[in-house]
Amino acid sequence: MKCCAHCFGDLTLQKTITDLASDEGTCSFCETTNVKLVDPKVLANIFAPLLAVYERVSEGPLLVERLATDWLLFDHPRLDLQRKKGLLAEILDDGEVVRHPFAFAQSYVRDGLDLLWERLRDELMFSNRYFPEAGIDERRLEALLSLLEAIDVPTTWYRARMQQGEQMYALAEMGAPPRGQPSHGRANPAGIPYLYLGSTEQTAVAEIRPHTGEVATVAEFAIEDGMRLLDLRNPRKLISPFDFGDEDLIAGLYADIPFIERLGFELTRPVLPSRAAIDYVPSQYLCEFIKKIGYDGVIYRSSVSDGMNVALFSPSRAAAFSVRPRTVACVSVDIK
Repeated sequence: MKCCAHCFGDLTLQKTITDLASDEGTCSFCETTNVKLVDPKVLANIFAPLLAVYERVSEGPLLVERLATDWLLFDHPRLDLQRKKGLLAEILDDGEVVRHPFAFAQSYVRDGLDLLWERLRDELMFSNRYFPEAGIDERRLEALLSLLEAIDVPTTWYRARMQQGEQMYALAEMGAPPRGQPSHGRANPAGIPYLYLGSTEQTAVAEIRPHTGEVATVAEFAIEDGMRLLDLRNPRKLISPFDFGDEDLIAGLYADIPFIERLGFELTRPVLPSRAAIDYVPSQYLCEFIKKIGYDGVIYRSSVSDGMNVALFSPSRAAAFSVRPRTVACVSVDIK
């Protein structure tokens, strides 16, 4: 039986499988056709450091379920539980181990940055904004963020402004507000202009919270090539334990992933306009740190659509090249 890169959600493992491939055809597990194939057993040594941080327990999820939850492995839609177990059994050459529940080993439990972030976040919002006493390991944070550098970034993005009448905004009016004028944003402190763009026209319009029947001017932007952007949408998808190959490093990464996911949440969570000056402080602090260590912006999930947004720290690195009016046909509302 042979497996392929599509069986795994891990980007590093996908590249490794492609490099090791000795055959081409249809995958025995996910049934993808015309793909490079490997014998699963050649992956055993690659998996060994990761599996070392798990231990067998009396009850709980199976090992393959742990790996799928913790690292988003085996995420192909055709891989049901039986196929996942079969693939892992082939990798390990052990059909018995996949039948038992596993947990993260207590001997590898580490303190993550999430508790430190909670203290710092609380202090920034309610006690000391500019000279907080609570600290966070900046070198460790920088190393973690480096794992989230965006790849395959779209070159075309959109920005919308609600029209006050029938007259569209001019192309020159569709950029970021001038210095000193911006209000508090998810990424920018008041007065500092960042450029917020959406991945689609719908996302850009949704971000300005329109009403049915209103008309928005939508501008299409091209962003510069070569910008260093961090992608905070789905850290587990970008971060790979196979980049480390060491049990202690993998254990530290496991401890810090909830913290990294929290950073993405800070940029995505809905905030009432009346609370923006306070509730945006943690994400503004985060973005100022990201800017300080040399990145040009952040990509994050939209809180009001299925798209994504980018906040560029230097608005001049994107140029609007077209505008058009868009009428809001309807606004969808979910209630709980």
